[in-house]
Amino acid sequence: MNNYVPVDGLLNGRVIIVTGAGEGIGRCAAVEFARLGAEVVLLGRTQRKLEGVYDEIVDSGYKEPVIHPMDLLTAKGRDYQDFAQRLKDNLGRLDGVLHNAAELDILTPIQYYDEELWESAMKVNMTAPYLLTQACLPLLLASEDASIVFITDDCALEAKGYWGAYAVSKAAVQHFGLTLAIELQNTNVRVNVINPGPCRTGMRVRTHPGASIMSVPPPIAIMPLYEYLLGPDSKNTRGQIMNARDWLDTEHDDRQVVAVLE
Repeated sequence: MNNYVPVDGLLNGRVIIVTGAGEGIGRCAAVEFARLGAEVVLLGRTQRKLEGVYDEIVDSGYKEPVIHPMDLLTAKGRDYQDFAQRLKDNLGRLDGVLHNAAELDILTPIQYYDEELWESAMKVNMTAPYLLTQACLPLLLASEDASIVFITDDCALEAKGYWGAYAVSKAAVQHFGLTLAIELQNTNVRVNVINPGPCRTGMRVRTHPGASIMSVPPPIAIMPLYEYLLGPDSKNTRGQIMNARDWLDTEHDDRQVVAVLE
């Protein structure tokens, strides 16, 4: 499916939450969803970063997004419930959630893993998606066509040493998404999981400091699968783990250009 090209206005009329929207893949997805007509709710920890995404979307002439700063590490269930209520009161609907935010501090053996770092990763990568999904389900069920997308990783699909809490939490959220897909199979809400693969982000720099960041595709090149799953074309796609690399937008994959220049 690497030839998927979303039509203009694919996401017109849809309200979509993007967590971790301040940078990396989340920022790219938020801008792309807005480009395709969605009203995007930018959820992230850092106000300044969210404001930067807001400005980019507005300056591009797309529909004005909504900024909602939230620290997923410290947020409680009531915070998510309050957030969902504000969405209902102010926007009146919700059609999609992209659970993009992730926590990965270090790669280290389990023997030396810090308890606080372990709990932080589990809270952001697993508990937060659960609480946000639970709070938003009534709004999503009220939509005629809603989509929830979780993010997994290669290290969750196949065990690898040193990835610790990040790998365990990603395996957990992957299983959570598939469980939810079964529970919602007879509703208008579909649930799927994306494995983005290696991508040109800050996280990649931290986990592979000795490798060239230009050897992996930029976030924009893996967007076709994200656009497909959050849009109406995926209406009959449920309970799948899908690789973004299989949907790569070769037009925006500049690795060959970089190789020539080098």
